[in-house]
Amino acid sequence: MNTLLITKSSKSAVSLGLLLAFSFSAVATDKKIPRLGGKPDFSGIWQTTSAADYDLEPHSNRKNTPPSAGIVEGGSIPYLPEAFAKKQKNFETSATLDPALKGYTLGVPRSVYYPEPFQIFQRKQDLTLVHQLGHSVRTIYTNGTPHPEDANDWWLGDSRGHWEGDTLVVDAKHFNDKTWLDKAGNFHSDALHVVEKWAFLDANTIEYKATIEDPKVYSRPWNIDVILYRHREKDFQLIEDYRFTLDYDEFYPPKQ
Repeated sequence: MNTLLITKSSKSAVSLGLLLAFSFSAVATDKKIPRLGGKPDFSGIWQTTSAADYDLEPHSNRKNTPPSAGIVEGGSIPYLPEAFAKKQKNFETSATLDPALKGYTLGVPRSVYYPEPFQIFQRKQDLTLVHQLGHSVRTIYTNGTPHPEDANDWWLGDSRGHWEGDTLVVDAKHFNDKTWLDKAGNFHSDALHVVEKWAFLDANTIEYKATIEDPKVYSRPWNIDVILYRHREKDFQLIEDYRFTLDYDEFYPPKQ
């Protein structure tokens, strides 16, 4: 009888010990997340390893495109019929008409999962994102100010963020319609509205989620999910990349 009681007591002690160990581990992990003024600090240079920029939706390998499971929740983007026809046309001409080939600003959310690094500088009142391609600069305001009422249509829109626990929630709108979402021709209009969620998985990994809404193009809002990794190589830094294509005959017309 005593042996049985000791065994049960031991099991309880082991279970309690494991629970406490897990709790201490979770606290220790949380402490390792960099913070600024008590909030997670996303400062650093980040980059995805996904193939999302080739095509957000699942796809097999094709010319100049590796296969990928995609990052769209549910697998497909819910286009309106007329918008889907335009997307197909974009796909057919993407080798020459993708705005990124002209060095244009990538827009949101493409600038986050484009396969080049970007750097975040964080302060209490805002975050500044500097992208390697074209050195585009985006500001996310976290000072409680609202979107401007007399907004223009900007390449990177207007971004206003707030904290929900340790998650940065960003409301972005007031975009133009000149950017694409990927190389496959997925696109949006100037009615684009993006709600982003930035959260640490650990000190060197961010999970980036976004809900994308555009009543002119999509039948309903849809979601993407991608992982970003911190660059920790010694002396790593952004390098200017002003990539664009030229029409040779435009700059060097044939002699008459």
